[in-house]
Amino acid sequence: MAVERTLSIIKPDAVAKNVIGQIYTRFESNGLKIVASRMKWLSQHEAEAFYAVHKERPFFKDLVKYMISGPVQIQVLEGENAIMKNRELMGATDPAKAEKGTIRAEFGKSIEANAVHGSDSPETAATEIAFFFPRMDIYSR
Repeated sequence: MAVERTLSIIKPDAVAKNVIGQIYTRFESNGLKIVASRMKWLSQHEAEAFYAVHKERPFFKDLVKYMISGPVQIQVLEGENAIMKNRELMGATDPAKAEKGTIRAEFGKSIEANAVHGSDSPETAATEIAFFFPRMDIYSR
């Protein structure tokens, strides 16, 4: 198994519910180390740039509007197979279809307001991490 890094975002709905600590506990108790973290209120430009891959999809404008509706908590997670592990912890995109005990099943309320974002591949993780964190802002052993 490879040690990887992945980007995770706790979205505005979960930040508003004040469950950041509960989500962090899930990461840490499942072998993921938080090596960078910051709270940020995304601008429209930042949200559009970050989600540019979805620009042609019908939900793009609503996603951007939602992501700028309140602050988000952004973190880099590190661990063995961190990308897959984080995606398992998050659960299905639709909280109604997410397995019981996953972050989205417990804290999400809709496909859009589903509590968390996580990178889906090593390439995406590298791009997303670089978007929010200069290399010097990430803890290294």
